Amino acid sequence: MGQSASTAAVPSCRETNHSHRSKAKSTALISPMHAEETGAWKGTIDGVADYISDLPDECLAFIFQSLGSGDRKRCSLVCRRWLKIEGQSRHRLSLNAQSDLFPIIPSLFSRFDAVTKLALKCDRRSVSIGDDALVVISLRCRNLTRLKLRACRELTDAGMAAFAKNCKSLKKLSCGSCTFGARGMNALLDNCSSLEELSVKRLRGITDVAAVEPIGPGVAAASLKTICLKELYNGQCFGPLIIGAKKLRTLKLFRCSGDWDKLLELIAERVAGMVEIHLERLQVSDQGLAAISNSLDLEILHLVKTPECTNSGLVSVAVRCKLLRKLHIDGWKANRIGDEGLVAVAKHCPNLQELVLIGVNPTKVSLEMLASNCQNLERLALCGSDTVGDNEMSCIAGKCVALKKLCIKSCPVSDNGLEALASGCPNLVKVKVKKCRGVTPDGAEGLRATRPSLAVNLDTGEIEHQDASASDGGAQDHAVEFTPVGGQVPAASIGPSSSGRSTSFKSRLGLLSGRSFVACTLRRWSGGNSSSRGNS
Repeated sequence: MGQSASTAAVPSCRETNHSHRSKAKSTALISPMHAEETGAWKGTIDGVADYISDLPDECLAFIFQSLGSGDRKRCSLVCRRWLKIEGQSRHRLSLNAQSDLFPIIPSLFSRFDAVTKLALKCDRRSVSIGDDALVVISLRCRNLTRLKLRACRELTDAGMAAFAKNCKSLKKLSCGSCTFGARGMNALLDNCSSLEELSVKRLRGITDVAAVEPIGPGVAAASLKTICLKELYNGQCFGPLIIGAKKLRTLKLFRCSGDWDKLLELIAERVAGMVEIHLERLQVSDQGLAAISNSLDLEILHLVKTPECTNSGLVSVAVRCKLLRKLHIDGWKANRIGDEGLVAVAKHCPNLQELVLIGVNPTKVSLEMLASNCQNLERLALCGSDTVGDNEMSCIAGKCVALKKLCIKSCPVSDNGLEALASGCPNLVKVKVKKCRGVTPDGAEGLRATRPSLAVNLDTGEIEHQDASASDGGAQDHAVEFTPVGGQVPAASIGPSSSGRSTSFKSRLGLLSGRSFVACTLRRWSGGNSSSRGNS
C-alpha cells in the first residue's frame, strides 16, 4: 500500500492538524492519533507521492472493514498507526477459547476494544477457558451484542451469571456443547432485556434437575424473536420461555427428546405471531400439527422425520395456515403423508413458493393440483419419490408456469421426462438431477441444446458403485454414496459414533443425505441465478 513505519520523508503539511479532524464517524469509534505517536509522514515511493498517510483514521477504518480477515491481519503489520486503527475498527472476533487464552485477554481486548460480536470456540479434546476468563471478557466488552460459545466446558452457572450482569446489551446468544445449566441460562434471560435470538445445542448442564428449575421467561422473553433448540435431553424445560415469548416469530426444534404435542398446544394458545416452525426428529403427532394450525400467520413449515405426522395433520395446517409460502417435508419413507395432504395444501395455500418433498410419494393427482392452484410456485425439489416418473415430469413441465428451480434426486425419471422440460416451464432457469438412473448425459445435453439459457446440472451418482452395493438394498445406496453435506442441521452432528451403527440405521440415515443435498441446492439457488450452463 506504499506505507511503512520507517519511511523517511518531509513531514506532511497537514500533519499538525491531523488529530483535529471532525469528519463524520464510522460505526467504529476511532480515537484520533497524534503524529508524534504514529510517525505519520507523507513521502515518496518510487518517485510517486504517498498520500495514504494523509488519510483520516475514519477513512482507513472504512477500508479495513471492507477487507477479509487475512488482508486485515496483513494491513495491521504495516505500521503502528494501522495496527491501532485495525484493532479499533474490528467489531467481529473469533478466538480459540483454550485455557491458555486467559493471560492474554487484557492485552487482546485493549487492542480490539470495539468488539460487539464474539465467538469463543474450543476443541473438544482441550481444556476451555473458565469463569474467570469470561468475566474479564465481559468487563472489557460491555457493548457485546452477539456471543457464540462452542465446547466451553469449564464455564459454570456462576460465570454465566457474572457475564450476564456485565453484558446486558446482548441480542444474540448461541451456545453448543457447554456444561452450564438452567441457572446460568436463567441469569442471561433475567439480565439481557434486548435478547432477540437464542440458539442452544447440547447443553450438558440441563438434566433431570432442570425439571425442578424451568428456564424462563425472564425479561428477555419480551424481546425474543427466534428460539432454536437442538439435541437437548430435557429441552421441554424451555417451555416457560417459549410460552412467554410473545414476540416469537421463529421456533426450531431439532432432535429434542420427549413428547412435544401438549407443549405445542400451550405454545399455540399463548404465542400467536409465529411465521416459521421447524420440527426435526421430534416426537410430535397430528395433535401437535393441529396446535400449530392455530398460528394463522405461519409462512414456513419444515417437517423432517416426524413419522407420527400423517395426512390428517397436514390437512389441518393447510386449511388454517393459508399464508404458507415454504413447505419442506421429509416423510422418511413412512408413506403417512401423500396425495391427500398435498391436495389440501394445493387447495388452501395459493401463496406457496417453495416445496421440498423427500421420501414422500406424490402422484400426478397432487402435483397437478399444486401446479394449477399454486401459481407462485418457483422452487420444487423431489427426492427419493418412487412415484415421480416421466408422467409426473410432463405434468410439472406443462402446469408449473412460474417454476424457476427444479431439483430431482433418486426418482424413476428418464430422458423422456427430462425432454418434457424443453418446451415447458417457461421461467425455468436451473435444473439439478442427481442419481436418476434413467437420465443419461445425452438427455441432459439434449435439454441444454434445446434451451441454451437453462443451467442443467446432472450427477449420475456413479452407477457402477450403486450396482455393486445393490445386494444390500436400494436405500443403502444413499448411505454409501453420500457424505451428508452441512444443511441447516447437519446429519454429522448426530454424533461421532455413527460409523459404528447398524446397516439398517445407516440406510435410514442415507435419506438425510438426500435432504442435505436438497438444502445445499436451495441455498445456492437463493444466492442468485447462474447464467452459465452446467453450473453446479
